[in-house]
Amino acid sequence: MAQLVIFTDLDGTLLDAKTYSWQAAAPALDELRRRRTPLVFCTSKTRAEILPLREELGVPDPYVSENGGAIYVPRNYFPFPLPAARKGADCDVLELGVSYAKLVQALDEAAETSGVRVRGFSRLTDKEVAKLCGLPLAQARRARQREFDEPFLLEKGTAKQKEKFFNWLQQRGLRWREGGRFLHLMGDNDKGVAVRRLVEFYTKKYSGRLRTVALGDSPNDLDFLAVADMAVLIARPDGSHDPEARAKLRGVRLAAAGPAGWCAAVEGILASSH
Repeated sequence: MAQLVIFTDLDGTLLDAKTYSWQAAAPALDELRRRRTPLVFCTSKTRAEILPLREELGVPDPYVSENGGAIYVPRNYFPFPLPAARKGADCDVLELGVSYAKLVQALDEAAETSGVRVRGFSRLTDKEVAKLCGLPLAQARRARQREFDEPFLLEKGTAKQKEKFFNWLQQRGLRWREGGRFLHLMGDNDKGVAVRRLVEFYTKKYSGRLRTVALGDSPNDLDFLAVADMAVLIARPDGSHDPEARAKLRGVRLAAAGPAGWCAAVEGILASSH
């Protein structure tokens, strides 16, 4: 039987879009732990944000931070060396993204050149991030510990200025994605690139007997939803599904909103994989 591996977004998917609670997904999480099914977080969150959640949920598997900026693999998780991996304190790190300092500089230059007004995380205080995201101050502080991805708000600019802004970034090999609350500036990386790399590792580990499932809720998740054998699109808080993701993903499964929808979708998949 094929080994099931689940890749999941966090905000608005496994975590409630407003409260960030995962409690409604507890039954499915318990079953995944019981079956020892790998659960890989694939998120725009920083490593500093992911680590406490992994510990809280007892998830021992690799994770993808900052929209594919880096893959973190616990030491000796795969029974073979990982090419181009950097040795971290307790894990192997595959860095796929552009450094944060370069992204911040590029965002400022693109805004100045085009005449638009942007506000990136680097220019926000912990308190401002907490208010914008509905986070406690300590979590907002962790959200600002960025390495490979700059979330930003495009606050002012004409259509022509915005076009010039995005063209400037594109000409320098940079990309952006629309997340739940912010636009995200990154290098030539995305969640899909990171998930493909992990699928290669899992395929090698399980000798090709692999079945992958990906769950997400926004256009920011399209890249990695398209990689999986099965894609599940979680509804937005108002119950609708993102039209762009729905249109671009063939055969996508639709699920209800937040961790409750996530739970029902995962339980259904597990029930059919006996």
